Amino acid sequence: MMRPHPFMRSAIKVLLAIVCAIFACSSARADAALLLEEPFGDFGAMNPTGHASIYLNRVCADTPTHLRPCRDGEIGVVLSRYHRVDGYDWLAMPLLAYLYAVDDASQIPDTATPRLELKLRDSYRREHLEDLVPDDPKHEIPRGEWIQLLGASYDRRIWGFEVATTAAQDDELIARFNGRRNVAHFNLFFNNCANFSEKVLNFYYPHSIHRNFIADAGMMTPKQAAKSLVKYSRHHPGTDMFTFVIPQVPGTIPRSTPVDGVVESLVKSKKYVVPLAVLHPYVTGTLIAAYFSDGRFHPDPHAAVFNPAVDAEPSPAMRFQSTAALAPALPFHEQPVTPPSAPSPTDLPWR
Repeated sequence: MMRPHPFMRSAIKVLLAIVCAIFACSSARADAALLLEEPFGDFGAMNPTGHASIYLNRVCADTPTHLRPCRDGEIGVVLSRYHRVDGYDWLAMPLLAYLYAVDDASQIPDTATPRLELKLRDSYRREHLEDLVPDDPKHEIPRGEWIQLLGASYDRRIWGFEVATTAAQDDELIARFNGRRNVAHFNLFFNNCANFSEKVLNFYYPHSIHRNFIADAGMMTPKQAAKSLVKYSRHHPGTDMFTFVIPQVPGTIPRSTPVDGVVESLVKSKKYVVPLAVLHPYVTGTLIAAYFSDGRFHPDPHAAVFNPAVDAEPSPAMRFQSTAALAPALPFHEQPVTPPSAPSPTDLPWR
């Protein structure tokens, strides 16, 4: 067998070095992702706007209230605004804990039941969050909204809209979050989870997120935040946006439902739109026109699927994975995986 020419061997080594460098740079890339989370349960039926949060892949946390840069092997945190969780405005949770209430991808169950979901959440709480969420006076599992911090993927499907950031921006965000008071001031209409996500994304990309006074009656909603970011990315290629979806874990827990905007939820609900059409036909016609003219937006049906058994974190590398064969009924581990502007201090979430 012929041996490669010395020049060819050198060329191959150089090529391999370049490829490795490209992948290393890709893995070291900083990103921020808007997580558009579907509504579920009784509250989701009444208010189908869902939930919004922010995933930062190079920002980690010593505690849920103190941020720091990630160390090697860490995959970032999910930040969001909460209502009635120990008096804090925002809290940070590790990605796998936020999605599955576990520390390692190998611990994610193939299927989930309400009982298993509660057990995983409480086990994680006892091990990591007892200072934040202590037992109730009877030393039992406490009630409250702390459950929103853990295991989101058992209750709902989540869509991700990820854009490129820089290490300098992440460091600035960390410093500002850690340097300000973290006191709850949640308001469903004017200071909700989508408003928080709006301000974080506008920190990275000023004026990328804005309200829709026609389709959402001036409220900021999770779906409007996603729509704004997608529209902004089309005119600003430097965002390098890619979309992904995190499936709801199969099991006996009821499935989540698609996210709606304010006017969209009225137009699509017969129990609201029919009586309104009878009593106020002109108002109803205006709402329908508003929805069809400026209120429609749907996540990318070809978005890459995040599978923690395969991918360490959501990343642009998932673009090259096929999602055509995704079958939600399969066990979870068998499901196939298919330069920014300077931050504006006036757009920060603590203002």
